[in-house]
Amino acid sequence: MNDTRVRLDKWLWAARFYKTRALAADEADRGRVSVNGLAAKPARELHVGDRVALRQGSVERVVDVLVLGTVRGPAPVAQTLYCETAESIAARERAAEARRLQPEPAASIEQGRPTKRDRRQLADWNRWSASVDDERS
Repeated sequence: MNDTRVRLDKWLWAARFYKTRALAADEADRGRVSVNGLAAKPARELHVGDRVALRQGSVERVVDVLVLGTVRGPAPVAQTLYCETAESIAARERAAEARRLQPEPAASIEQGRPTKRDRRQLADWNRWSASVDDERS
């Protein structure tokens, strides 16, 4: 588990930030992963003590590399590979609280999908609402 050279995408996968190594490589290619403040490519070699900033969906995370692992194991083992910064944890908690306090999107819908009865009434109305212009055509 203590290798001297580990690719960034492999470490992100082993630390369980992304489900597959290909996803980790894609995120790095898109510029969503940086190491020590610089945009990083998937093949970048990580070292113990590096600071990795990454984005998982809408969540920003900043972690310090503690151990260089290449094997994907259970989550408790993966969490020993890094240490998340206090600022990152606080920002994630603030974002979670903001999401929790936002209004429910479904509550803003006053009238939803028509019922079967409503659809029958609409069909009946459309059947008998032909205009005079439609008959001439």
